[in-house]
Parts: sequence; C-alpha cells; structure tokens
Amino acid sequence: MKRRLLLLLPLVVFLILAGLLYKGLSMNPSDRDSALLAQEFPAFELSTLKDPEVRVDESLLQGEVTLVNVWGEWCPTCKQEMPQLLELEDRGVRLVGVDYKDTRELGRSFLEQYGDPFEVNVFDPEGDLGFELGVYGAPETFLVDKEGIIRYHHTGYIAPEDVEKVIMPKVEKWR
Repeated sequence: MKRRLLLLLPLVVFLILAGLLYKGLSMNPSDRDSALLAQEFPAFELSTLKDPEVRVDESLLQGEVTLVNVWGEWCPTCKQEMPQLLELEDRGVRLVGVDYKDTRELGRSFLEQYGDPFEVNVFDPEGDLGFELGVYGAPETFLVDKEGIIRYHHTGYIAPEDVEKVIMPKVEKWR
C-alpha cells in the first residue's frame, strides 16, 4: 500500500505544478496593479526630449492632474495609441510623456510624424525612470493627482473606448 502511494506521488506533484503553470499562463499581465498606486511619483531628474539643456524633475507633476504616458519610437502600439492621446489633449487633459529607451532623434521624429499631445516629454534613454515606475514595456500610462500621487495605472494601449469609459472618468474623479 505504501509503495503504491509512493508511485502516485510524482503524478500528484506533476498535476499540481501543471495546474499552477496553466493558471499563470492564463493570467493577463495588463491586469496587474502597479505597486506604486497611492504613492508619490518616483523622484527623477532628466532632460527634456526637446532640449538636452533643460532638466525637469518630479515637481513637474505638482498642481494639476496629469497623465504620464511612457512611450517609445520603437513601440508599434504607441503609434496606434497616439490618436487617443491627442483626443485627451483636446479634452483638456494635461499629458506628460516619457520617451523610454529611445534616441533623441528618433523620439523627435516620432512626434513630428504622429503628433505631440505632451506638454513636456521627459527623455529617459537608459530607462531609469521607467524602471522606478515598474514599466516592463510601452505604452504604459499613470494618472498622477495634483499632489504628485499615482492614482491609476493603465498597462498597454489606450483603446478609443478606454478614453470615454476608463481614462476620462478617472481624470474627472481626481481633478
């Protein structure tokens, strides 16, 4: 009897591991919450994309509700998302961009081609700010309140329906 149980043990362990793997693979990583929710936006000091001599820091996000969008020229989804960001700008939402792991030339070219809804673009060529934000890809968007506290994190593409159903209600809530 004991020997029979010992023979079944590897099968039971395998089935448990297979179940955990299946559950992990079926999870959507874009549904994850940011560990920074309800915390201050991370401290940084970086140049702007437009002018390498101009430095900005997290105080840029004080005083007005702001959507911080992490993007890159290399990101095909960022190109698809740009019309929604331009619409948000037209609706009076303040946007700050973070040009993530890019070159200055390619970032500027991207904005010339697809439009520039951003009040300021922070240039993050090494991805240091992205790392502090827990970004694992682009695009990612953070809603920051007037005090510089992260209130919402949107992983991935902002679809047209997200503007009305998700983003605008959250912006209005924190204004």
